[in-house]
Amino acid sequence: MIKRKYWLKKIEELWRGRSIVWLSGVRRVGKTVLTKSLPRVKYFDCELPRVRNMMADPERFLKNVKSQCLALDEIHRVDNPSEILKIAADHFPRLKILATGSSTLSASTKFRDTLAGRKAELWLTPIMSDDLERFRSGNLKHRLLFGGLPPFYLSRRFPEKYFQEWVDAYWAKDIQELFRLERRSSFQKFLELLMIQSGGIFEANKFANPCAVSHTTIATYLSVLEETYVAHVIRPFSTYKKTEIVAAPRVYMFDTGFVCYYKGIQELLAKETGFLWEHFVLNELQARLQSRHIHYWRDKQGHEVDFIIGRRGQPPIAIEAKWNSRDFNIVNLRVFLRQYPRSEALVVCADLSATIIKQVDGITITFMGISELARWIEENEIVKASS
Repeated sequence: MIKRKYWLKKIEELWRGRSIVWLSGVRRVGKTVLTKSLPRVKYFDCELPRVRNMMADPERFLKNVKSQCLALDEIHRVDNPSEILKIAADHFPRLKILATGSSTLSASTKFRDTLAGRKAELWLTPIMSDDLERFRSGNLKHRLLFGGLPPFYLSRRFPEKYFQEWVDAYWAKDIQELFRLERRSSFQKFLELLMIQSGGIFEANKFANPCAVSHTTIATYLSVLEETYVAHVIRPFSTYKKTEIVAAPRVYMFDTGFVCYYKGIQELLAKETGFLWEHFVLNELQARLQSRHIHYWRDKQGHEVDFIIGRRGQPPIAIEAKWNSRDFNIVNLRVFLRQYPRSEALVVCADLSATIIKQVDGITITFMGISELARWIEENEIVKASS
């Protein structure tokens, strides 16, 4: 069993502040395996009827558990999952519980209580840099092509049949159970089109006719994809200057393997690496920051910066993702820094394994690899400051 040490450490840290940790993420991202790899944890699979029967009387169940740490996998299968978690938090404060679900806690109508003040939340993303070092081969190009869901990444051949199987299960177990949408063909067409244009500017009117639904339905579909972590809506960063784009979001899909599958990419060529690397850098930022408050910046002349992290009471951080550091062009960052002169500027490159600070046209820019980005976020306490 591969130990995803970064995530195991995060769970232990969260348990020190809250007795309940809610672990969410898309299906097959590795929640069950991660849960079972925790030391001293008693595991319960809530998809099994006998386990749900045991939990019919939550207080009795919790009293009879002979462990200080419980894992309640797929807890949304229980009739009233918030009840058992609330009882545990209020009456068994020494008991540590890790509860998992395929989606966010708020997506399930079964959660009648938000458990505010009782739980911490952890979003398990597809394989990020720390995971990559622990999985077989640690091959970055393989990760970009096959994707970051562990079973897909570990495949020896491009796992083409896995992708449609995943989409079918996602529709049946996430969409139908949580949202009860109709018109499967329209929803899956929308999903396919978003995958093909992942990372692009989102315009709802371009999807309504191909999917044979209204603009309102397209907005609902996007909201569902975002709620279940399958789509990431990256909104423009702006202080409402006249030169800035303020309303047009970009939509990135959750995994590079799915993007490659829908775009028909089965062999990674040089022309594809740049935009897939951009997705990987976004995945890294989301994993480390545990936040969706990541933006991009664009002005009306077409200058653009890949990612912007806003910070409360501090200047923003501008991040460019480049597969090859030699391909960097300062033009876009220069324009952004004229607007926000106190900002920090980072360029995250796949071909670097160390941090290099350069003066380019009088502008200080920090070039780094993906592992250095992780350390930089931690050392500068970006998680606490980001908003």
